[in-house]
Amino acid sequence: MDTITPEQVAAHNLTPDEYERIKRLMTREPTLVELGIFSVMWSEHCSYKSSRVHLKRLPTRSARVVVPPGENAGVVDVGDGWCAAFKVESHNHPSFIEPFQGAATGVGGILRDIFTMGARPVASMNSLRFGSLDDPRHGGRNRQLLAGVVAGIAHYGNAFGVATVGGEVAFDDAYALNPLVNAFALGLVRHDQIFFGRAEGIGNPVLYVGAKTGRDGIHGATMASAEFDDEALEKRPTVQVGDPFLEKLLLEACLEAMRSGAVAGIQDMGAAGLTSSSCEMAARAGTGVELDLTLVPQRETAMTAYEIMLSESQERMLIVAHAGREREVIDIFKNWDLDAVVIGRVTDTERVQLIHHEGAVADIPVNFLTDEAPVYERPMRAPKGKDEGGRVKDEAGAETGDTANAEPESVRAADADPTTAAEPGASVGGGADVISPAPPTAPALTESKRRSLDEIADGIGASMARGINYRSLLSDEQKSAQDGDHNTALRLLLASGNVASKEWVFRQYDHMVRTNTAVLPGADAGVVRIKETRRALAMCLDGNGRYCAASPREGAKLVVAEAARNVVCVGARPIAVTNCLNFASPERPEVMWAFSEVVDGMAEACRAFDTPVISGNVSFYNETEGRGILPTPVIGMVGLVEEVSRVVTPGFKSEGDLIALVGTTNSDLSISEYAATVWGYTTEEMTERGRVPALSLDLERRAQETCLRAAEEGLLRSAHDCSDGGLAVALAECCFSSLNRAGVGAEIALAAGDPGGGTKGRDAAAVALFSESPSRIVVSFAESAAARVAEIAEELNCPLSVIGRVGGERLSVRVGGAGCIGARVAELEAAWRGSLARRLGGEVLAAAAE
Repeated sequence: MDTITPEQVAAHNLTPDEYERIKRLMTREPTLVELGIFSVMWSEHCSYKSSRVHLKRLPTRSARVVVPPGENAGVVDVGDGWCAAFKVESHNHPSFIEPFQGAATGVGGILRDIFTMGARPVASMNSLRFGSLDDPRHGGRNRQLLAGVVAGIAHYGNAFGVATVGGEVAFDDAYALNPLVNAFALGLVRHDQIFFGRAEGIGNPVLYVGAKTGRDGIHGATMASAEFDDEALEKRPTVQVGDPFLEKLLLEACLEAMRSGAVAGIQDMGAAGLTSSSCEMAARAGTGVELDLTLVPQRETAMTAYEIMLSESQERMLIVAHAGREREVIDIFKNWDLDAVVIGRVTDTERVQLIHHEGAVADIPVNFLTDEAPVYERPMRAPKGKDEGGRVKDEAGAETGDTANAEPESVRAADADPTTAAEPGASVGGGADVISPAPPTAPALTESKRRSLDEIADGIGASMARGINYRSLLSDEQKSAQDGDHNTALRLLLASGNVASKEWVFRQYDHMVRTNTAVLPGADAGVVRIKETRRALAMCLDGNGRYCAASPREGAKLVVAEAARNVVCVGARPIAVTNCLNFASPERPEVMWAFSEVVDGMAEACRAFDTPVISGNVSFYNETEGRGILPTPVIGMVGLVEEVSRVVTPGFKSEGDLIALVGTTNSDLSISEYAATVWGYTTEEMTERGRVPALSLDLERRAQETCLRAAEEGLLRSAHDCSDGGLAVALAECCFSSLNRAGVGAEIALAAGDPGGGTKGRDAAAVALFSESPSRIVVSFAESAAARVAEIAEELNCPLSVIGRVGGERLSVRVGGAGCIGARVAELEAAWRGSLARRLGGEVLAAAAE
């Protein structure tokens, strides 16, 4: 056996200490195949070695939870014998290198996670983040990324036949060099038909099914763990190519095989392909597996055992059949024109044993790959200027809050840890999204500019320090809006990337396939019917990197609260959460501090709403050239609608209806779309000295319960979350037209906002119109329902104020008796609906065609 060199160890993204640990466990040097297996099973993505000690603090149980974290997807009971399986995962790095295929295989991978559980996928969503489309340096690349990613999602989802019912698209320069592509899927399964990824039954045959194995994706680990630079696009061969038609065949064949009763266990070949699927199935069952790699169907010649085990070719599954019934499984897959071959058996050795051309190439105890994988308690330190809660500090306290160990400590996972190595950890689409630590010599994150909140509010900062007049950098519209022209401010916000209609995106997705969709994309949450019942499921994806950069713990709570509020706005009661935690390098103490704070914030909010975390994904090393993304937890919230006829949508419906605001408005402008769009402040400027909105979880629960009760009693004509852009934007969006409903105006009267909280010298009306205070919902109802709606709010001690009436063709808003906004709805809608398409133009069409 050839000696493993230090260069080979480094090429597999293992540290010298980790390699020494392998040799101690094995009491010998590993073979090259064994080295490859250890490298992927001990990778960040598969072992969760930097995040595991924190993730165990998340709540994972409730009366509805059927399958908690640890399987391919979490499962919750939704009544009438039905269960919902759902999960969200990232495919960030592949999508940067090859946007179309990276995003497409992301969709393919998350769909396989769902139907591996025995569930038929009925809905998908996505959370996308890109750099600014207008950026002088990166704008062209950002537009190409957006076009390619959206085209890839549409290609795979539409061809496979799953409805894409919603999601989010956000823009911030923090993602210019590292976009985020998070994919979500949900499926339905009968309670007694759930399957698990376990290699059970000694002597049972192990079958390889689906597409043939090629060499694609073998070097995905190297691609995923390296920082992005100008050479990143040369790594396109490491991104897999998906086939949605073949995946559709795989779905039908797998479900038929499961129904036959011949299947004992099934697992998607995700990250590291055959390696992770075989090891994880054995680990969950406490068994071993013996595989003959010569029998694996291959589409390329002379593949080595190393290549076969580490290939990440798409549309493949590993099945353990009941002994004597393998022929049934093979025949089913043959009927669907798919390969199905017995390549091994389940053993009682608790080892992974591999043969290739009649020679042994690997023999590893399963627990060495799972239980013995290193787990790190990485150093944590609050950034200068922040305390442990993310609040701004003065310089005297800048160095406090360092909870770091001097060196990373390797520890064993706690028994109660829901994200043990049995958690598949497979990256979306089979591509390794996060692999092992970045070099410890990675450059420091770019220093952000420091500006006090008063400086921001007064328009003073770096530009003036350089002798540049601040207002000279603003457009005429921004100057006008700053001078109190709130009509212009509203139009600017409606046309801004984060607020403007995403119709250009979701019009490319098939959102009606299988005819389950009850609420079209563009609402606060997507809704799909559970056929044969009166129930429906609502789902949404939410994230806010700005909030989490300014205060990770409070920001995470705000994200969970908004996600819950969004499903409540369509009449659903939140029941469970999945999450995708996108962060920069965990070797940076400030990144791990933010990660830990986000986990604690999520845990507190999820307990408050009784929404356990049943599945998820951690994506580390999202940074390029030393610049990391904002800490970006994406929350996938699922809610249950008991009576589908009570589903609520956002738009105003009838002339004469009353409009009310649930909740109260505070002065929350310092980190907002208004601050970015009208004041012109950068994300660094806002997060450095801005203040996240204060969230009362008690008030949030009361506001949500008020909306839910009114919806369940059939009192509401509409409901819409008040978030990005504030109340004025929410009101305008409620006025806009939708399918089979024309636009309609509204007459609104508001009290003047408090100009404090970082808006020194600003028009107090801006607070009332554009503040982004949480726990607010705009609702409308018939005048005859007003007394009962008010009664519900009073019973729950929830603030509710009638602020206007639906009618006319204009949106008119008075603040403190003074007219502030008066514009035709059609003009506002034109600015909102066409903005994204105008920004993209012909360049996007060319990019999508590539």
